[in-house]
Amino acid sequence: MADLETFRTETRAWLEANCPPSMRTPMVEDEVVWGGRGEKFKNPESKLWLDRMAEKGWTAPIWPKEYGGGGLSKEENMVLEQELKAIKARPPLASFGLWMLGPVLLEYANEEQKKEHLPKICRGEIRWCQGYSEPGAGSDLAGLQTKCEDKGDHWLINGQKIWTSYADKADWIFCLVRTDTSKKHEGISFILFDMQTPGVEPKPILLISGSSPFCETFFTDVKVPKGNLVGEPGKGWEIAKRLLQYERINISKTGFGSDRSAGLSLPEVAKKYVGVKHGVLADTDLRARITKNEMYSDAFNLTIQRNEAQAKAGGDVGPATSIVKYAAATMNKEKTELQVEALGLQALGWEGEGFKPGEIASTRAMLRAKGNSIEGGTSEINLNVVAKRVLGLRDHQ
Repeated sequence: MADLETFRTETRAWLEANCPPSMRTPMVEDEVVWGGRGEKFKNPESKLWLDRMAEKGWTAPIWPKEYGGGGLSKEENMVLEQELKAIKARPPLASFGLWMLGPVLLEYANEEQKKEHLPKICRGEIRWCQGYSEPGAGSDLAGLQTKCEDKGDHWLINGQKIWTSYADKADWIFCLVRTDTSKKHEGISFILFDMQTPGVEPKPILLISGSSPFCETFFTDVKVPKGNLVGEPGKGWEIAKRLLQYERINISKTGFGSDRSAGLSLPEVAKKYVGVKHGVLADTDLRARITKNEMYSDAFNLTIQRNEAQAKAGGDVGPATSIVKYAAATMNKEKTELQVEALGLQALGWEGEGFKPGEIASTRAMLRAKGNSIEGGTSEINLNVVAKRVLGLRDHQ
């Protein structure tokens, strides 16, 4: 315990000396640091904060030091999280490498692959995207058809992915491919390759919200080194499922970025636009629904904390992540709809004068939230996982 208190004191002093002032303010959407070869760093202090945290290994605090992590114990990591929260520090790096790929590389990759990719993930040098869904293989992901042929000294990949988040901005992709067409699950492999490889072509997909975070990605005779395949050929389905568990828990924890887009909290928005009577929100029906959503949110956050405590104690993230993902998607869609309802006529704006940036952002966030029940596994798929893997229910005969 004394050692832990010493660690807390030293951590607090280091953060006070090294966390720049602007990094102790609420995150601004266009200042989120995704890293990679094309990172612009609109705020110079974002770069300074990333470099300092990466040097300490604190972008990935519990990863081993030899791979660029901090080598902290679970207890030390909890202290670090508490101290970061105390000064309202921004995350130094937003990264699919940290949230999804890194954990499975630690578990499944060989030593050469770990040393090649993990330190770069920690330093934010490579931005990753995820190649899973295909036009004919979304909910039935195991039906994917992107072909990966063994050509002796390299793999040759042909096929198409869809809903590839930020593929047009990513440097590398972790991708599910079919190395055996005679089998379904057992014919899938997990492979990594550079998005600048000849034959890779991402095309942005415009969403109803006006943004284009997703792409359709085409692979035409893409040559990939043999050493880029993680695990054994045909054993990628296990890695894929494991990665999805990490994806679901992490995108759920962040609330799909809704708080960044919304600005004010939901109750604050409602009071500002609907009005207050006798110290409470004037619209009793809206007040009741907002209260219910806030209670749901509090219960959700407690569930997240319990889940993290179990993981830090050595437990498995496991299929219960599907519960969290389903709950988060439901909660966020309802929250953004309530916020737009509270805005009233001011939610009708799309651009131009007469509407504040936060009002426009709220409307777009509501439209964007419609995809929450699809990304990271559809709500229907996650309910099936809960039924089978958590509740142990039998398949319908």
